[in-house]
Amino acid sequence: MLHRSGRTCWKRFAGVLIAGATASAALGIGMAQGALAASFLISGERFQVAADTLRARGVSIYPMIDVAKKGTLVPVVVLGFRRAYISGLCLSVELPVPVLGPYTLVLTGGERRRVEATNLFIDATSVSAAQANTTDIDIGVAAGAIRKGPINPGDRKSRFFDPNVFAQQAQSAFLTDVRVTSVAVTAGTLNIPGLNLRLEQGRHRCF
Repeated sequence: MLHRSGRTCWKRFAGVLIAGATASAALGIGMAQGALAASFLISGERFQVAADTLRARGVSIYPMIDVAKKGTLVPVVVLGFRRAYISGLCLSVELPVPVLGPYTLVLTGGERRRVEATNLFIDATSVSAAQANTTDIDIGVAAGAIRKGPINPGDRKSRFFDPNVFAQQAQSAFLTDVRVTSVAVTAGTLNIPGLNLRLEQGRHRCF
């Protein structure tokens, strides 16, 4: 029975989906497609995405398998948003530099005006939030039956996409103090006011 309304915490269910994604790695070997009909192999490097707040309309959560350039299979939970509004965005990835040691590429924005995105997909290996409120949520919907939120067009074509697997969808969501470890982020459009991109020596993670 699908729940047509209410509020719930995503942290528990993100953990369930990560476990489901790990189990689905045994399905076979294939290529996970990227968003908007553009397929790509991920680098396999995990990076951090943090936000003070994330407000979204049209939400989907489903398990998937990404494929790294060297052929490694990476189980992920895909967070999909038709429209997303983010304040206090931070993205960081560590880059080992021969001889010089570690450097960190850091991107920040959305401090005074919110970051806006459409058809945003975050391929995550872990997700947490201090508070997560949702409206009109369905838990346990089949991935192939998701209608409220988006499905990455490339994922739908992938042999790793199981239309019968456990998934979630919601009309809207509001999260605070968001912390995500991700291997890929794609968006139809992404507007970042106050963009600051810098390369810093040492380790300077978002969290």
